Amino acid sequence: MSLFSYEVHNRVAEILFNNPPVNALTEAMLGDFLDALERAARDPEVRAVIIGSRVPGRFSAGLDLSAVHAGAHQKVRALLDRLYVRMTEVQFQMGKPTIAAVGGTARGGGMTIAISCDMIVASSDATFGYPEIDAGVLPSIHFTHLPRIVGKHRAFELLFTGRAFDAQEAQSLGLVSRLTEPGQALEGARVLAQTLCGKSPEVVRFGRNAFVLANDNGYRQAVAAAADSFCNVALTDAAREGIAAFVEKRKPRW
Repeated sequence: MSLFSYEVHNRVAEILFNNPPVNALTEAMLGDFLDALERAARDPEVRAVIIGSRVPGRFSAGLDLSAVHAGAHQKVRALLDRLYVRMTEVQFQMGKPTIAAVGGTARGGGMTIAISCDMIVASSDATFGYPEIDAGVLPSIHFTHLPRIVGKHRAFELLFTGRAFDAQEAQSLGLVSRLTEPGQALEGARVLAQTLCGKSPEVVRFGRNAFVLANDNGYRQAVAAAADSFCNVALTDAAREGIAAFVEKRKPRW
C-alpha cells in the first residue's frame, strides 16, 4: 500500500498521507513525499499544492521514533536531512503556493511539514503541539521560525511545555490561515487553492519567490544547525530513556 497519494485535480496537486494509524514519518516515506513535491513543482499544469491526509482525524504524529530509539546516528541524520534540510529547500524553490490541510492532530514532524507550507487551513476540531520535549528530544527547527510568528515568550511556552493546543488558539497565534467546520479542512484548502489558481501563474511565481526570499532572514542557514541540535540530543541517555518511555507507554525516569 502506498503511504500517500498524489493526484492532480483542477490544476491543484494533492499529496495526501496514508500511513495509518498516525501517519508516522519514516525515512523512505519522507523521501517519496519530497519527490512528490518536486514533481508538483516541475508540472506546468499545477498552480497550487495541497498537503493533507487520508487518515481520519490525523495529519501526522511526526517522526517514526524507531530509528532514534535504536540510537542509529546515520538513520537519525538521514531523517533530519529530509525533514529539515531538504524539505526547507524544496519548499523554498517550489515557485507555486503550498497549503497544509490539517484535519485532526498535527504533532512534532507533522508540525514541521504543516508550517513549511505557505498557508495552513485547519478544521475547527484540529489540534497542534510540539511534544518532543516529553520524549527527551528537541523541536529544534521550530526554535528558528516559531518566535518570528508568535513571539519569543509564547513560542518558548509552547515548545518547552509540550502541551497540545486547539485550532482556535493556533489561528489566534498566527499559525493557521483559515478555519473550517469539523472534517472540512481539505475542502477548505481546495477552495483557497482555486482562488490562487485564478491568478496569473507567472505573477504568483515571481511574487512567491520574492516573498520567500524577503522572509528568509537566514532561516535556511539555521536549518542545518537545527538538524545538528536534534541529532546531538537524540543520542543522549536522556533521549533514549524518553523515547523508550514513549514507546513503552510509561513515564520517563529522568
